Amino acid sequence: MYYRFGKAFYYISIIFFLFFLLYFYSALTDQVTYQTDGEGGISTIGKGNFFYGMIATFVALNALVLVPPKMLETKSYRKLHKLFPIGDNYRDYLLTWFYSFGGIINLSLATIVFYIHATNNQEEIAADEFGFFFYLIPGLLVLWIIALFLLFVGKAKQLQKRD
Repeated sequence: MYYRFGKAFYYISIIFFLFFLLYFYSALTDQVTYQTDGEGGISTIGKGNFFYGMIATFVALNALVLVPPKMLETKSYRKLHKLFPIGDNYRDYLLTWFYSFGGIINLSLATIVFYIHATNNQEEIAADEFGFFFYLIPGLLVLWIIALFLLFVGKAKQLQKRD
Protein backbone atom coordinates (compact mmCIF):
# COMPACT_ATOMS: atom_id res chain seq x y z
CA MET A 1 0.00 0.00 0.00
CA TYR A 2 2.76 2.47 0.94
CA TYR A 3 4.61 1.94 -2.30
CA ARG A 4 1.78 3.69 -4.14
CA PHE A 5 2.64 6.88 -2.28
CA GLY A 6 6.30 6.37 -3.18
CA LYS A 7 5.33 5.80 -6.80
CA ALA A 8 3.16 8.94 -6.84
CA PHE A 9 6.03 10.97 -5.35
CA TYR A 10 8.38 9.52 -7.96
CA TYR A 11 6.14 10.43 -10.91
CA ILE A 12 5.45 13.91 -9.53
CA SER A 13 9.20 14.44 -9.18
CA ILE A 14 9.66 13.44 -12.84
CA ILE A 15 7.14 16.08 -13.90
CA PHE A 16 8.81 18.60 -11.60
CA PHE A 17 12.27 17.91 -13.04
CA LEU A 18 11.11 17.99 -16.66
CA PHE A 19 9.20 21.23 -16.09
CA PHE A 20 12.26 22.87 -14.53
CA LEU A 21 14.58 21.62 -17.23
CA LEU A 22 12.40 22.68 -20.16
CA TYR A 23 11.36 26.01 -18.64
CA PHE A 24 14.86 27.06 -17.64
CA TYR A 25 16.41 25.69 -20.84
CA SER A 26 14.36 28.18 -22.79
CA ALA A 27 15.65 31.03 -20.60
CA LEU A 28 19.35 30.13 -20.80
CA THR A 29 21.88 31.80 -23.06
CA ASP A 30 23.88 29.89 -25.68
CA GLN A 31 26.75 29.42 -23.23
CA VAL A 32 25.73 28.14 -19.79
CA THR A 33 27.87 29.05 -16.79
CA TYR A 34 28.11 26.15 -14.37
CA GLN A 35 31.01 27.27 -12.18
CA THR A 36 32.43 30.56 -10.96
CA ASP A 37 35.49 31.11 -8.85
CA GLY A 38 36.25 33.91 -6.44
CA GLU A 39 38.51 35.72 -8.91
CA GLY A 40 35.85 36.31 -11.56
CA GLY A 41 36.68 33.30 -13.73
CA ILE A 42 33.84 31.21 -15.10
CA SER A 43 33.43 27.78 -16.66
CA THR A 44 30.87 27.41 -19.43
CA ILE A 45 29.26 24.68 -21.49
CA GLY A 46 27.03 24.87 -24.54
CA LYS A 47 23.29 25.12 -23.95
CA GLY A 48 22.57 21.97 -25.95
CA ASN A 49 25.31 20.02 -24.18
CA PHE A 50 23.87 21.02 -20.82
CA PHE A 51 20.36 19.97 -21.86
CA TYR A 52 21.35 16.61 -23.30
CA GLY A 53 23.75 15.99 -20.43
CA MET A 54 20.97 16.53 -17.91
CA ILE A 55 18.62 14.27 -19.90
CA ALA A 56 21.29 11.54 -20.09
CA THR A 57 21.97 11.84 -16.35
CA PHE A 58 18.23 11.74 -15.63
CA VAL A 59 17.69 8.62 -17.76
CA ALA A 60 20.75 6.81 -16.40
CA LEU A 61 19.97 7.48 -12.73
CA ASN A 62 16.29 6.64 -13.11
CA ALA A 63 17.08 3.41 -14.94
CA LEU A 64 19.54 2.46 -12.21
CA VAL A 65 17.06 3.21 -9.43
CA LEU A 66 14.06 1.56 -11.12
CA VAL A 67 15.54 -1.78 -12.16
CA PRO A 68 15.30 -3.47 -8.71
CA PRO A 69 11.68 -2.52 -7.96
CA LYS A 70 10.57 -3.45 -11.46
CA MET A 71 12.30 -6.81 -11.11
CA LEU A 72 10.49 -7.33 -7.83
CA GLU A 73 7.10 -6.25 -9.19
CA THR A 74 7.30 -8.31 -12.37
CA LYS A 75 8.74 -11.38 -10.60
CA SER A 76 11.52 -11.61 -13.20
CA TYR A 77 14.18 -12.43 -10.59
CA ARG A 78 12.95 -15.44 -8.61
CA LYS A 79 15.41 -15.17 -5.72
CA LEU A 80 14.34 -11.61 -5.03
CA HIS A 81 10.69 -12.63 -5.27
CA LYS A 82 11.25 -15.50 -2.80
CA LEU A 83 12.94 -13.16 -0.36
CA PHE A 84 10.18 -10.54 -0.67
CA PRO A 85 6.97 -12.46 -1.50
CA ILE A 86 3.66 -10.78 -2.28
CA GLY A 87 1.92 -9.79 0.95
CA ASP A 88 5.16 -9.32 2.90
CA ASN A 89 5.34 -5.93 4.62
CA TYR A 90 9.02 -5.59 3.79
CA ARG A 91 8.23 -5.96 0.09
CA ASP A 92 5.99 -2.93 0.36
CA TYR A 93 8.62 -1.04 2.36
CA LEU A 94 11.35 -1.90 -0.15
CA LEU A 95 9.26 -0.78 -3.12
CA THR A 96 8.39 2.42 -1.25
CA TRP A 97 12.05 3.01 -0.53
CA PHE A 98 13.14 2.59 -4.16
CA TYR A 99 10.41 4.80 -5.61
CA SER A 100 10.91 7.54 -3.02
CA PHE A 101 14.70 7.34 -3.51
CA GLY A 102 14.13 7.87 -7.23
CA GLY A 103 11.97 10.87 -6.36
CA ILE A 104 14.74 12.34 -4.22
CA ILE A 105 17.24 11.80 -7.04
CA ASN A 106 14.90 13.63 -9.42
CA LEU A 107 14.44 16.49 -6.96
CA SER A 108 18.21 16.79 -6.60
CA LEU A 109 18.54 17.00 -10.39
CA ALA A 110 15.83 19.67 -10.43
CA THR A 111 17.78 21.58 -7.79
CA ILE A 112 20.89 21.41 -9.98
CA VAL A 113 18.95 22.79 -12.94
CA PHE A 114 17.49 25.55 -10.77
CA TYR A 115 20.96 26.44 -9.47
CA ILE A 116 22.40 26.60 -13.00
CA HIS A 117 19.51 28.88 -13.96
CA ALA A 118 20.18 31.11 -10.94
CA THR A 119 23.89 31.25 -11.79
CA ASN A 120 23.12 32.38 -15.33
CA ASN A 121 20.28 34.79 -14.50
CA GLN A 122 21.50 36.75 -11.49
CA GLU A 123 18.74 39.37 -11.73
CA GLU A 124 15.94 36.91 -10.88
CA ILE A 125 17.37 34.91 -7.96
CA ALA A 126 20.86 34.89 -6.51
CA ALA A 127 22.79 31.64 -6.56
CA ASP A 128 23.88 32.32 -2.97
CA GLU A 129 20.37 31.54 -1.71
CA PHE A 130 20.83 27.81 -2.37
CA GLY A 131 22.89 27.00 0.73
CA PHE A 132 19.92 25.28 2.36
CA PHE A 133 19.34 22.98 -0.62
CA PHE A 134 23.01 22.04 -0.84
CA TYR A 135 22.74 20.63 2.68
CA LEU A 136 19.19 19.28 2.36
CA ILE A 137 19.69 16.99 -0.64
CA PRO A 138 22.79 15.15 0.68
CA GLY A 139 21.10 14.94 4.07
CA LEU A 140 18.05 13.31 2.52
CA LEU A 141 20.22 10.90 0.54
CA VAL A 142 22.10 9.86 3.69
CA LEU A 143 18.82 9.50 5.56
CA TRP A 144 17.41 7.26 2.80
CA ILE A 145 20.54 5.08 2.79
CA ILE A 146 20.23 4.67 6.56
CA ALA A 147 16.56 3.77 6.09
CA LEU A 148 17.54 1.09 3.55
CA PHE A 149 20.05 -0.34 6.02
CA LEU A 150 17.37 -0.42 8.75
CA LEU A 151 14.96 -2.04 6.31
CA PHE A 152 17.44 -4.84 5.59
CA VAL A 153 18.15 -5.29 9.30
CA GLY A 154 14.41 -5.67 9.93
CA LYS A 155 14.09 -8.17 7.11
CA ALA A 156 17.05 -10.16 8.46
CA LYS A 157 15.42 -10.32 11.91
CA GLN A 158 12.17 -11.46 10.29
CA LEU A 159 14.00 -14.24 8.45
CA GLN A 160 15.77 -15.33 11.64
CA LYS A 161 12.45 -15.60 13.49
CA ARG A 162 10.97 -17.68 10.69
CA ASP A 163 13.85 -20.18 10.70
